[in-house]
Amino acid sequence: MRRPWLLYLIGALGVGLLVFGLAHRFPGALEQEGNLPALAGMLGWLALLGAGCIAMFRLKPRKAIGQMGAWIAILLLLVLGYSFRPEFSAMIATVKARLTGELIPGQAQLQTDGSVVFARANDGHFHVEAQVDGTRIDFLVDTGASGIMLSPADAQRLGFNPTGLDYNVPTSTANGNGQAARVTLGTIEVGQIRRVDMPALVNQADMGGSLLGMKFLDSLGGLSIEGDKLVLRP
Repeated sequence: MRRPWLLYLIGALGVGLLVFGLAHRFPGALEQEGNLPALAGMLGWLALLGAGCIAMFRLKPRKAIGQMGAWIAILLLLVLGYSFRPEFSAMIATVKARLTGELIPGQAQLQTDGSVVFARANDGHFHVEAQVDGTRIDFLVDTGASGIMLSPADAQRLGFNPTGLDYNVPTSTANGNGQAARVTLGTIEVGQIRRVDMPALVNQADMGGSLLGMKFLDSLGGLSIEGDKLVLRP
């Protein structure tokens, strides 16, 4: 190529037309903070890439054309991927939630219809990870329990003083009869499901964990067990 300056001129004109077209298509975009430096950086990379392409084109025209085609294809794929970023983000979030739910049975698998799915744990039960007044509490789902039963340890984590509560509610569990104290939970969130001012009981005796009983489950729009999956509907 005897006139390399002609290629540089064509490239400069192309970049100028690109900037003019973008400025016309998005008026005022360059006035927004950070856009002008970003454009300058992009033009710098384009200039560097263009200079490399011109040098390659002068030495090996056929190879240069092939590489330019490959770069154009990569650029188009990047633009296509960027245009579908909301869909990709939603897909990645869904896959992550399901994978986490399988590895950690108490972790909620959020569904697009607002329902929440939990996998059965190795002990054969369903465990639910909930946020109670901003504190994570692990519950065992117990349809035989009339309400929400907190262990003394979990109650203390929520700010209650187990030694200062009035244990005047008789209870009957698989472990025998006992006493419990009434408390109110400001908020309880299970995945996308949120309830406020839920009554609960604090068991007087130590427990292996807290129970999520029918007081909460009856507030749901539906509950079903599908194989090894527990589905809670808002």
